[in-house]
Amino acid sequence: MNEPSFAAQLAEDLGPADLRHVLEVFGRDVARLTGVLREAAAGDDAIGFRRAAHGLAGAAGAVGARALEQECRKAMAQAETKLGELSATMSTIDVLAEDAMRELARFVAALDAS
Repeated sequence: MNEPSFAAQLAEDLGPADLRHVLEVFGRDVARLTGVLREAAAGDDAIGFRRAAHGLAGAAGAVGARALEQECRKAMAQAETKLGELSATMSTIDVLAEDAMRELARFVAALDAS
């Protein structure tokens, strides 16, 4: 992940309860939107892919997961012209989304331990 400190910034800005809530909401958004992205990529649905990438970029931006946000914005720009590459782009988005979720989960676990 390009920005290993985004969760630390969230933890500093939010209390433990709010950080847990952000993780839960972000986790639901990631699961839902990556599912939509996968379906759109499999069906060569550029419009659906673009919309879901836009939503995921917004969710990622809201928590400071810049690498994920940037990849989603790149995918939005490519969706209409590079339909054949959506599956490869989806793989990158999946990895970055999982990285972001792991980082947030680590911080919540550290908060729980203290």
